[in-house]
Amino acid sequence: MNQNLNGTRVAILLTDGFEQAELTGPQEALQQAGAVTTIISSKPGKVQGFNHDEKADAFAVQATFDDADADPDRFDAVLLPGGVMNADQIRILPQAQAFVQAIDAAHKPLAVICHGAWLLISAGLVDGRSLTSWPTLQDDIRNAGGTWLDSEVVQDQNWVSSRKPADIPAFNEKLMDMLGSRFQANAQAGSQPGASANATP
Repeated sequence: MNQNLNGTRVAILLTDGFEQAELTGPQEALQQAGAVTTIISSKPGKVQGFNHDEKADAFAVQATFDDADADPDRFDAVLLPGGVMNADQIRILPQAQAFVQAIDAAHKPLAVICHGAWLLISAGLVDGRSLTSWPTLQDDIRNAGGTWLDSEVVQDQNWVSSRKPADIPAFNEKLMDMLGSRFQANAQAGSQPGASANATP
């Protein structure tokens, strides 16, 4: 994963109760490659991570959905970590639904892991798409018109999806490849990705 993603902006959409490894694993890989990550949530302050069903660390929210800095046009990609509580809350937020709809309409990379796919279902984006998730979501995905695959990582056009924390190495590799290809295409076209402050716990 020796990608140069300098200046690439990745929005990370979270509420309390996210699976911490599904944030920190991809986030660290992105930042090491030079990408800039922004944690966006429904309210300012901090969001609470979990290790399965136990509280872990709290992470600073860098923008809320109501902030100008949370405009999806300012980002090159979006990351949706899982965690049952997080995914169940964020899926019903109109701003979160609109955010992923805008990212997908622009055909920008959309990376989702575990229960994070619930937001894509509620946003009406899954029909006709192939993805994976935590296995208990497979009926939800099929009922929404999608194809569920039991694989550590699935790429469908601009989407990358994985099932669980154990899949993160494969998830990161596929995401980096997708972002690297987009970065090179933007560079050749003469456009530059934006910039923002890195997320810190």
